Amino acid sequence: MRLKNKISVITGSGKGIGQSIAVLFAREGSRVVVCSRTRSDLDKVAEQIVHKGGLCLPLATDVTSQSSVDCLVRKVLDEYGTIDILVNNAGIFPSRKLTDMSEEEWDKVLDTDLKSMFLCCKAVTPIMMAQKSGKIINMSSVTGTSVSSGGLAHYSAAKAGVMGFTMSLALELAKYGINVNAISPGTIMTPGVAENLGDRVDVIAESIPLKRLGDPVEVAYAALFLASQESNYITGQTIVVDGGNVIVEHKM
Repeated sequence: MRLKNKISVITGSGKGIGQSIAVLFAREGSRVVVCSRTRSDLDKVAEQIVHKGGLCLPLATDVTSQSSVDCLVRKVLDEYGTIDILVNNAGIFPSRKLTDMSEEEWDKVLDTDLKSMFLCCKAVTPIMMAQKSGKIINMSSVTGTSVSSGGLAHYSAAKAGVMGFTMSLALELAKYGINVNAISPGTIMTPGVAENLGDRVDVIAESIPLKRLGDPVEVAYAALFLASQESNYITGQTIVVDGGNVIVEHKM
């Protein structure tokens, strides 16, 4: 019960890593607000949490829209009165070579993966500043910060931006007792990753020192640590959860 009675807002929590974070936080005593564009996904996650005895508020939200984010925050305050933890997990990673990429495709990824953090943090930080406490966790990636691959220029740019955003915001909010950190997952077996990799899962797994893809709950445990009191003296940092992949010497 490391998050007993804490109010957590988790974006992109309809499936994958976000879903695992929501379920784990609820199990640890948090009242969880799950956010996604897809209502059906939210209802499934909420049902899973409530079935296990947790408390959950599902709110369909477009985190790329300031009005939608502001509406989300108002509803959370009406229901719970405050926000203690914000997990900016919403993200997409469509593959497209730069020469084929449209401006709209670039903007969609940057808006979802980076601008959404700006909007959510801008809406939530005044609440945390007033109570002089809070935990903000931003989802980055090893892609764009340590490694990359063709077709992901937009995603790599966004995830590198997340790290810079995290460090700067951590400096701004430290005097208010607010911790801002990031997590950089490697290849995690989410529905999106499984669809993209197809029959290459075994090949990718073999290239990872731990010889397997990560489980979403393993990222969720890193988020739990950063959301708990155990990480009170950590801010502006990024935890890599990748099975050791970025420390491998990749030979040509």
